Order: sequence, then C-alpha cells, then structure tokens
Amino acid sequence: MSNGTRTAPRCAALVGPYISGKTTLLESLLMATGQIARKGSVQDGTSAGDASAEARARHMSTEVSVHTCAYLGDPWHILDCPGSIELAGDAARALMVADVAVVVCEPVPDKAAMLAPLLRFLDENAVPHLLFVNKVDQLGGGDVRVADLMTALEGVSQRPLVLRQVPIRQGRTVTGYVDLVSERAYRYCAGAKSEAVPMPDAVLSRERAARQDLLEALADFDDALLEQLLDDVSPPPADVYRQLSRDLADDLIVPVFLGSAQNDHGVRRLLKALRHEAPPVGMTARRLGLEGNGVLVQPFRIHHAPHSGRLAYCRVWQGEVTDGQALGPDRVGGIFALGGATPTKITSAGPGAVVALAKLEHAQPGALLSARGEAGTPLSWPAAAEPVHALAVRAEQRADEVKLTGALAKLLDEDPDLRLAMEDGEMVLSGQGTVHLGIALDRLRGRFGLGVTGRPPAVPYRESIRRTVAEHARFKRQSGGHGQFADVHLTVAPLARGEGFRFEDEVVGGAIPRSFIPAVEDGAREALSSGPLGFPVVDVSVTLTGGQFHAVDSSEQAFRTAGRMAVQEALAKAEPVLLEPVLLVTVHTPTEFTAKAQRLLSGRRGQILGFDVRPGWSGWDQVTAYVPQADMGDFIVDLRSLTLGLGGYTARFDHLAELMGRLADRVVEGHQAGYAAQ
Repeated sequence: MSNGTRTAPRCAALVGPYISGKTTLLESLLMATGQIARKGSVQDGTSAGDASAEARARHMSTEVSVHTCAYLGDPWHILDCPGSIELAGDAARALMVADVAVVVCEPVPDKAAMLAPLLRFLDENAVPHLLFVNKVDQLGGGDVRVADLMTALEGVSQRPLVLRQVPIRQGRTVTGYVDLVSERAYRYCAGAKSEAVPMPDAVLSRERAARQDLLEALADFDDALLEQLLDDVSPPPADVYRQLSRDLADDLIVPVFLGSAQNDHGVRRLLKALRHEAPPVGMTARRLGLEGNGVLVQPFRIHHAPHSGRLAYCRVWQGEVTDGQALGPDRVGGIFALGGATPTKITSAGPGAVVALAKLEHAQPGALLSARGEAGTPLSWPAAAEPVHALAVRAEQRADEVKLTGALAKLLDEDPDLRLAMEDGEMVLSGQGTVHLGIALDRLRGRFGLGVTGRPPAVPYRESIRRTVAEHARFKRQSGGHGQFADVHLTVAPLARGEGFRFEDEVVGGAIPRSFIPAVEDGAREALSSGPLGFPVVDVSVTLTGGQFHAVDSSEQAFRTAGRMAVQEALAKAEPVLLEPVLLVTVHTPTEFTAKAQRLLSGRRGQILGFDVRPGWSGWDQVTAYVPQADMGDFIVDLRSLTLGLGGYTARFDHLAELMGRLADRVVEGHQAGYAAQ
C-alpha cells in the first residue's frame, strides 16, 4: 500500500446543482494554478470542462471531465461533474474515487433543498466534502443573511456545517471576508489574490459569534478542545486547522466557504483549504477498505474514443501501473494522462493518479482490478438508476440498422444508466429524462455519424374478449393431386386477468388424429397475435371440441389454417375489449411538493393508493398510485418542474385494465392508421 504522502496526486470532484457554477469554478481553479492562461466561458462554449459537442450545444456539462493541475507543488486531479439531475449517475461514480468533493451552491436559501440528494449520497458513502457558496457578489447575494442560508443548508445536511468565513459588506455589496480560524480580514480583488485589510468594526461582533460556533462544532469531536472552551481558553489557529483536517477526512463536518467563481473571489482560499485539509489517496483507500499489496486500480467510467478504442478512466489506488501489465483478465494496451485537449500517452501511473487505460475490454465501472485478477465490485458502488423516460429509436436509413445496434452497444457500455430493449418490434432506449436521452441521440449522430430518430414508444396495448363463442371452420382446397382438408369445432372463452392463454383438447372418438391437434393450437396462437382491434389477444382459452379429417388430404398445415380461421371468427363475435397496461407508480418528493405531486398523478388518470413518509428521508414523502402507462410518457418532466428538479419515481407493470369509450376509439383508430401507413 502506498504511504499516501502529499506528493501523490489527490482528487477533488466538483459537484452541485445545474447552473450553480461548477464549470466556472473549474476555470478559475485552473487559471489560479497556472494550468490555463485565460478563462473560458460556458456560454461561449470555450470552457475546459465542456469540450464535447453535446456540452457546448447545451451550455452545460454533459459528462465527467478530468483535469490536472498543481498548487504550491501539490498535484491535483479535478473531476468536473455534470449538475443535471438526469446525469447524477455519472457524477456519483466519479465521487466514489475522489478524495474530497467540493459542493458548489448558490446563496439562495430557497434552493438549498436541491442539495438534499447529493449531500445524502456523500454522507451515506462517507465522502469528505465541503461547500463553496458561489455567486455571493451577484444580485441578491448582498441581501441574503448568512445565518438564514446556513439554516437552510443545515436542513438538508446530515453532518454539521462549519462556516469558515463571514462576509464583509459595504452597503448591500459583499466586498470581502473574514477567515474565522486566523481571524484575518481580506478584501476581494477581481482576477487577483484577496488583499489583507484591517478587521472592520462592523463585522467584529459577527466574526466573534461565528468563530465561537465553529469552535463549539469542532469540540463535539475533540475532548481537549472542549476543555479549552470550558476554561475560556482560545485555541491557537494551528490546533484548529489540524482538527478541521481530521474532521473533514473522517466526514464528521462540512466546512462552508464563500466566493464568486466568475470574479475569482475566494478561489485561492479554497485551494489552500484543499491543500491543507483534503485527505491523501492512502487515507481514502483505507476509508474504502482497500488494504493490501500490489497494484490496485478502479475504473469509474468508460469512453469509446474514435482512435484509441475503449478507454477505462481509472483511479490508481496503490502500486504502479505500467503499459502491458496484466489487470484482471486483460492487459493494459496504453496509459493516457488526462487533463489536456487530448489524452497524452505515458508509460506508467502511480498511486493517486487518474488515467485512461486502453484495451481493458472486460473492465467495468467500480470493479477492482489487480495483477491477480478482478477482485469484484464493492457493495457500496452506486447501482444504475431505474429508467424514467424512454424513446423508440430507429435508423433513418435501413442500411444503418446494424451500425446503429453497434453504436448503441457502445453508449450502453459508457453509461450504465441507459437501457435498451426490444418492445413490440421497437428498439426502446430508456434513461433519466429528455436531456439524458437527447445527449445519447446527439452522440449517435455526431460521434457515430448516424441519422437517427427518436419518438415516444408505442404503448403495449392488448385486447381480450367478454363472452364465450363456439365456432366451426372448414379449410378445403383442391388444386390437383393431394388437396388440403381440415374441419374443426372449438370454443373461445374469456379467462381472468393475468391467466394468459390456455388450450384444451376435448376431442373424443378420434375425430381428429392426435398428430394434428398441436397444429390446431399453433393456428390458435397465430390468431391471437393480432385480434379484431389489431393488438395481441390475452386471457382467453381455446377448447377444441371436435372436427373431421381426410385420410389423404389432411395435413398439419391444413389444421393450422383451420384453427386460425376458427379463432379469428370467434374473437370477432366475442365482444373484443381493449386493455391498457397500468403501472404501480411510487413518487418520491419533498413534503412541500406532495400535494402538487398528487394532483399531477390524478390529472393523468392516476388512482391514488396512499402516501407516507419516505423511509429514511426526513422531510420527504412517497405517494403510490396506479397510473395508465399511456399517461406516463413525459411524467418525469412535469414532476421535476414542480419539485425544483428533486422529484423522482419508480414504476413497474401491475395489471391490464379495460379501456372503453372515446379513449379506446382513439387508440384503435390511431393504431389502424399507423398500420395502413406502413
């Protein structure tokens, strides 16, 4: 095991809600460390973190990007994670290999709830993290009381928050801050280091109260510090810094810093905090239980590069990886340093490094790889999210269908949160929302050069019957030589929902030879594949009661045809009824949005079954309902718009229900029109 010295690269992940300013903060960090000479812009599509075509088109991060820099001699990898809730899985997998997370948020108390799922994930996985309150200088920043903001943030954090700075104001404008450990005041300077200034009298009382709160929070985890406070002794800053570093590494506290990435305010102070307080790779490896000897590597994402093939983005936990080395069932076919415009090939990578390894064809995100083989995936590794939105995808040109299948396989390899299935003859791609699937389609078009379309998938309607009908069919054909003859009598009857199809043979006296009876069943099944309304027929029984045969002209084909004819005629007379799939839906939402979620479900023909407190989630509810699948197509879009993007749901098929009246007529007419257009 590496000794985890500070010379080994450390890894910080930038996370936070959409438009909180993560990528802008990345630009400031890279410029402050001398990695870039000029900051790019998210809106202009020139930022280092949004290099992909999909990111530039949307002015947002669409995937985890890896960057490298050094601050005061310490090497760093920075993972810029997408903020969209639809891409949370990509961010979660990156967080699992980070030494520390920087959670970027806005200084708006009403938006604090947006951090709840992210902070919960960090706490459940014991990932050390701090908060960077961004945009404190923008409109509204000067109006927000830090106490109100901290109260809102504490409501969504399972760990105590420790404010590290208090703002200095001139009127309603934030112009600097006071460091609560060193008790020094600084004035912000645009594009430069903050300048030390005398402590303003106006902030003195706030600073003393806030510092006392900081010390009391730390005293909860240190008896010596508690004794000093009880004796009214002020601990020296060096002791406080050491305690902050220990408590952050153990995920006992969440330090809170202030700044403005757009104007580079507070960025260097953040870098100093990371340098002195973030745990080294060896400590992170021990936190994850990765003890032992030899090389140990963990992939966290897969990327299929145009020229390099399949690349596994990995964190090296211990040992040194060399080109050609065996890792799991594969051998490394190239090591690439990440962080520039294009990956750079290198010969080896040591503990702490984040690199791309080529030719690891079997490596999957989360799997622990060593020279001795694959050690499995830790139980704590994030599971793929259940899909909440779907599109039927097809190639515009028939000649591209095979290529589309291969391209989709690569996208699914890259993104565990995508699913692909064949449903009623359609290729259905499922994911986390319109943004998630839109990015996938854009990658098919841009990276793979495919013309593809995506539309809502067809609802898998079925049909059944209401009454029992007896039917007779005779198939007779004579065209020279042996003819075709089969005569069947059968009864078609409805079954209870969910019983499927049942075939029974009640022929007596050898009216039909036993060898021909399976053919009658085959014909019946063919008839059930598309009923009078145009949909597969379910929950019916077919009973063969009698018939006739000809010793020369009868055959399996003839009895198959007669069976199909008889069932088709019977279905048309048996009062066919349309069935629609109904899902059991469980919606999760913060309590303040529960009533809105219930109204949304009811407005989609949902039958509310009940609501309760979401287990293990303080301040959250869950609502269960039966909802027709036809009304769930864009449900996630409306749910998120009503819940600050926080609402989610799970759904599974529950039962088929009769659909009648004008709704049924529209479904049948639309299906028949689509069939005629083919």
